[in-house]
Parts: sequence; C-alpha cells; structure tokens
Amino acid sequence: MAKKDALPVDEEKKKGGKVKWVVLLLVFLLLAGGGGAAYWFLMGPGAVSEDAVLEQEGDQAGRQGARTDFVPEIVTLDPFVVNLADPLGRRFLRMTLDVEVLNRAAIADVQRNNSRIRDAVILLLAGKSFADLASMEGKITLKNQIVERLNQIVGGGRVTNVYFTEFVVQ
Repeated sequence: MAKKDALPVDEEKKKGGKVKWVVLLLVFLLLAGGGGAAYWFLMGPGAVSEDAVLEQEGDQAGRQGARTDFVPEIVTLDPFVVNLADPLGRRFLRMTLDVEVLNRAAIADVQRNNSRIRDAVILLLAGKSFADLASMEGKITLKNQIVERLNQIVGGGRVTNVYFTEFVVQ
C-alpha cells in the first residue's frame, strides 16, 4: 500500500513543478511584452535620439551666427482689417501681428518699411478664404507665408517669426 500512496505524491510534485513553470513563463511573457511596449512608445517612431537633438541645436546656433545669447526683439504692427476672398464677400478678418526680428537694426528696417509690409500682408490676406484660415494648419501656413514676405521686404532672413495677437474672422 505504501507504493500506491507514493505514486500520487510524485504525480502531485510533477504537477506542482509544471504549474510553477507555466506561471513563471506567463510572468516572463508579460514582463517582456510590457517592456517591448514601453520601448516602442519611448523609442519608436517619432522618438528623437540625443545625437539628433545636439545636431539640431548646432544647426540653430549656426543659423543665428553661433550666438547662444540670442534675445529676439518684438515689433507690434497696427491691426489689419481685410475682406476675405469669400464668394458672397461677407466675411472679414481682423488681425494684429507681433513680428520677431533678430536685432535692433531689423526693428528699424521693419518700421521704415511699414507701408510695404502692410501692403504685402493685406494682399496676402485678401487672397485667403474662410476655409483657408479656419483650420490650425491654415493659420500655421499663413504665419509661414507672412514670415517669407517680410523677409523679402526686410531682407536677410532677419524676421524669425510672427505671432498672432488678435485673429478674428467674422
């Protein structure tokens, strides 16, 4: 009878050992899957390496004449009120801009060319429709177009950015 009692104990030990391995395998798979998911979110598409960040910072420093103490100057332009290119002609835009320039000399050039700048911006805005300006992408595109036009007038890439301080479409 001792042999009959001994067999189930051996089988229980074998079962217990298999269950431990299955549990350990499941825990390992969960940890590996979680680590893989974390790696994908942190280092997957869109992640920027440290080398890329350093290279981008170097490019920006090069564009600014290798000055790390760059402090931009801001010029506020008078408000623009323009009829939009709408089929019914009932929509208009009221917009105020702050212009960011590289230095004080560029401020003088922006102020000296105020009439040319206002003309260029008004012509640009008058060609836009409400659909062009309603989305965020449209506003960003408009900002980039204004910067390009201002740099054509002022020259030398001295206008670095424009900021909408007022933007009302009615």
